[in-house]
Amino acid sequence: MHIVNLPPELVEEILVICDPVDVAQVAQTCTTFRSLIYQSKDSNLWRTLYLSQPLDDPRKCVSQDGQPKPQPIMWRTELQRFVRARTVMDNPALLRKGELEEILQTLMALVCYVPAWITPSNSVDDDDEKGISEVSDNLMLVAALLGHDGFLDTLEVLPNQTFAEKMLLARLHCYYGLTKNDVTNAAHAKSRAYVYNMRHYRPESDYGPFMPNGTVNWVHMQAIHHVVSMHVVDLRENQDFMFAIFPMTLPFTQIVLPENADAEEDWAGVNGKWQVAFCFCDHRELMGTLQEDLDETLFQNPDFREVFRWLDVRLSVTKTEYDPKHPTKPIIHFFGEMQEPSSSTMTGKVKMTPDNQVQWHFVSGDSGNAIWSSEGIQVGGLRSFFGILGSWTTVFHEDDDPVGPFWMRRLRDEKKPVQH
Repeated sequence: MHIVNLPPELVEEILVICDPVDVAQVAQTCTTFRSLIYQSKDSNLWRTLYLSQPLDDPRKCVSQDGQPKPQPIMWRTELQRFVRARTVMDNPALLRKGELEEILQTLMALVCYVPAWITPSNSVDDDDEKGISEVSDNLMLVAALLGHDGFLDTLEVLPNQTFAEKMLLARLHCYYGLTKNDVTNAAHAKSRAYVYNMRHYRPESDYGPFMPNGTVNWVHMQAIHHVVSMHVVDLRENQDFMFAIFPMTLPFTQIVLPENADAEEDWAGVNGKWQVAFCFCDHRELMGTLQEDLDETLFQNPDFREVFRWLDVRLSVTKTEYDPKHPTKPIIHFFGEMQEPSSSTMTGKVKMTPDNQVQWHFVSGDSGNAIWSSEGIQVGGLRSFFGILGSWTTVFHEDDDPVGPFWMRRLRDEKKPVQH
């Protein structure tokens, strides 16, 4: 019996164990197979093919702010987009003109829609075994694909990128972690020159990593991530590169939800013990450069010094305020007390941005005298273990004020990170 004469159900049973690329090739062999594959009245074949990939079941996925993935699932469309992205990541030379934005959007959709990491309460200090604690397959796979043959580094040098492409690429890079190019002195200096340039801290950007319309400036965020990360992991230009998994990498962007999330006013997980790490340098060396880009060679000088410090702080929600633009996410106001040896306090608020990211704003200082102002973004989903990345400066916002990056994350235990 010729294979064309086999019952359609049996042909489907054969096709579902094939790679989707092979299935597409089978469809080109004859009209019978093409009709079976592309004109079926149900989505069983495409659903089964999708679920055979090392990806999360999209029916169990939620957005970064906890909303279910829109139904019905377009199994064929989503699988075809994934396969195309995978093909380009395996061989960037296959990237078609004008296709980059769609590839990046496909990857962002996989990263942003994942199953929630469920904890039994509002605290991430609970024993993970008491909750549903599985790392997202999407995050693990995208991390592996992005690291294949320096894919991110290859894309970032492509000429004539659009604004959307630059933002998507920077966001993926910020989520992913450090690449081989990131550990070079030149790349490190470039990010420092961006982060420490007061030109990027203006009223129109809310003195933080934001665009004038209030959305996140991911180019700025990626530079902040780069500068802070180089203090957290020990990677150097003259050593063999190996991708480092640490709390500022893709697996840690997964959304974290308590079992009683619907009843929680503290939807951002503010209450609890946090650690704030920050970088600073002698800003007097950088003064007088407001109207121009900073000279990157300043940051490659052996005499340049950048200090990295951290402080523990316990935060408590003081009140919530209705946000008409985000009715289910009220503005959270909080108060924090630094742990010894510091005696500083902080006050701030958490709210959603126009592009549905979680924005943190707080001021801090000694004895109630707030002189430091910080603006940050929760990277990844709600309450993600990745934490908040942002920038600090003074409450005065003068042209000659110091600026710098910070990283803030919930503590899951009493251990303190190793500093390099």
